[in-house]
Amino acid sequence: MPGIPSRSLRRGRIVGALLGSVATLWSSAAVPQEGRDDATMNLYGTPGLVDMPTAEVLPDATLSATYGGFGDYTRSTLSFQITPRLSGSFRYAELKGFPSSNSADYYDRSFDLRYLLMKESEWRPAIVVGMSDIIGTGVYSGEYVVATKTLMPGLKVTGGIGWGRFGSEGTLGSTGTRPGFQAGQQGTFTTDRWFRGDMAAFGGVSYAPNDRFKFKVEYSSDLYDQEVASGGVEHKSPWNFGVDYKLWQGAGQLSLYSVLGSEVGAQLTVYTNPKTLGVPGGVEPSGLPVAPRPAGAAADLGWTVDPQKTSAAQTQLAQTLASEGIRLEGMTLESRRAVVRVSNSRFNSEAQALGRIARVMTRTLPASVEQFEIIPMVNGMATSSVVIMRSDLEREEHEAAIEILPRVRFYDGFGREPEAYQSSYPQFDWSLAPYLDVSVFDPEEPVRTEGGLRGTFSLDVTPNLVFSGSASYRATGNISDISRRDESGLPRVRTDAPVYAAEGDETIENLQLAYYGRPGKNLYGRISAGYLEEMYGGVSAEILWKPVTSRVAFGAEVNWIQRRDYDQLFGFQSMTTTDPVSGVKREIPEFNGHVSAYYDFGNGFHGQLDVGRYLAGDIGATVGLDREFANGWSVGAYATVTDASAEDFGEGSFDKGIRVTIPISSLLNVPTRRENNINVRSLTRDGGARLNVRGRLYEQVRDYHKPEVVESWGRFWR
Repeated sequence: MPGIPSRSLRRGRIVGALLGSVATLWSSAAVPQEGRDDATMNLYGTPGLVDMPTAEVLPDATLSATYGGFGDYTRSTLSFQITPRLSGSFRYAELKGFPSSNSADYYDRSFDLRYLLMKESEWRPAIVVGMSDIIGTGVYSGEYVVATKTLMPGLKVTGGIGWGRFGSEGTLGSTGTRPGFQAGQQGTFTTDRWFRGDMAAFGGVSYAPNDRFKFKVEYSSDLYDQEVASGGVEHKSPWNFGVDYKLWQGAGQLSLYSVLGSEVGAQLTVYTNPKTLGVPGGVEPSGLPVAPRPAGAAADLGWTVDPQKTSAAQTQLAQTLASEGIRLEGMTLESRRAVVRVSNSRFNSEAQALGRIARVMTRTLPASVEQFEIIPMVNGMATSSVVIMRSDLEREEHEAAIEILPRVRFYDGFGREPEAYQSSYPQFDWSLAPYLDVSVFDPEEPVRTEGGLRGTFSLDVTPNLVFSGSASYRATGNISDISRRDESGLPRVRTDAPVYAAEGDETIENLQLAYYGRPGKNLYGRISAGYLEEMYGGVSAEILWKPVTSRVAFGAEVNWIQRRDYDQLFGFQSMTTTDPVSGVKREIPEFNGHVSAYYDFGNGFHGQLDVGRYLAGDIGATVGLDREFANGWSVGAYATVTDASAEDFGEGSFDKGIRVTIPISSLLNVPTRRENNINVRSLTRDGGARLNVRGRLYEQVRDYHKPEVVESWGRFWR
């Protein structure tokens, strides 16, 4: 990324981009890191000593964020322990005066991967192989193999061999030619560098006298030759020293360092672990207990000939479910069987919602009704049919939730749902609240914010027809001040976003009418029309095939679009865009779409592959992998590669990013289905851009299918 003039107020603001969301959850989502032998983070935001890595790993699923640096260099890193052995990191660094001019700041994005080859045992060390800055210019490019051994409680010794940055001090030999820093190369895999070039040894010792403090000393194999050449630091010694202090029951780490024999550094680290947080929602009132039937009561069918008793049972069921935040939309009541059509707007744990519905049914339905069939509805679509026997509920209430699961049956809800009560619709919901939007990685201002007031509404006209929208008023912020207008070799389908941001303070973000339905067994459909997002309106149609017990799903979507006016009110404009740099005019295609494949790998891992035509007319594929947790958290990454060349795409070469979903219930500790989605992408470009349609089917439908419900089944009796 080209250097730009420095600004005194800019330093330190990058922390908001990568630490803000994690720090907000510090008190409620902390993962204890209290042992003397726990891993701590180095200045690269990965397990290590001061600058050098160790073979330590964080607990599975740990999400950490660091902000630190020394001299004129700062680094912000977001790391995730993807599996017990594999971890990944995204880093954003500010290097003042790099690589050659003290009058400019240089901003760099880099990705790391680490893999635990061997776990530590009584006699052998742990061994990790790692690769830093595997995509891009190579500012922090380096690879290493490192071993760490615990000699006694709190005392560890580390030694390793490194290449790239880790092989520049005291070189031992070479494994070939390694290209150096390339300022114009962003977003491409640097395979020509991996484990090539000079190699050197590094090592160090750490000692934790107690659970709070850890002291470190290391011999660094990083010469910092580029920073020294730029005049940013002096390299007086390869010996670095550090001390870590754990904060607030191990939820964070404060570190102080002596680096290069000439600099003093500091770093703050915060941790959270979605895997160990538990399922949020714990201060809500407990669910009603099962009401056991008296002996012989199940044989009494007298109520079936009394319409008033039947009506009274339905009324009582609806009222009791409403007190749980669940709406009874329809019901079929027979002598031995009851089928209920329900809508859950409260519990983000589907298993908890099913458990509460079933227990309410034991308390409100006649004793002869043995079979409960619960059909959760989403936008008028019967997602599944969950069948539970009343006698199983009575017998297993005081056992672990897993005991009743084998007796619960899941079917496709298609055609099994009762008719909706006429009184259930229309349904209206709205909200009005302040908002804060954050834009990151603009070279002129790495972190920009915008705040104001946002109103949203949703009108369920019928069970399947939803009219919804949102509008906002911008009161303050500087996102609209973005002036950088990079050249694009593609139609400007996303890089004109700053123009949209600058045109109006009052905007209609979206306003659409959507119809949802079930065309057939295992099939779901959606048609949306209106102002589909901030930049485009039109019509979007989607179909999804997803069996209720399957881990596999397939879908297809086609969109006809028109570009909205810059003021984001009611008008449209030409589909011809003009590049502000070259003056070249390009047409945005009116049609785009994708075919998609989804797969649940188990253990919370979900994959998605989308293949098709993107907004700019480029053709390619997006692959995404997310790790999801029973409490609603998810952490994932995605990448899009199309037939647009790296030159046409521009800086970054291809689209990629990291996404985190945080359930609001983890903040409030009360059940709610609302969530906060954070998408950290290195750049917004025109290649690989997709329409941001609301209400896509897969995420709605799968929540009540068996693989998803089983993930949170431990909440069934809550």
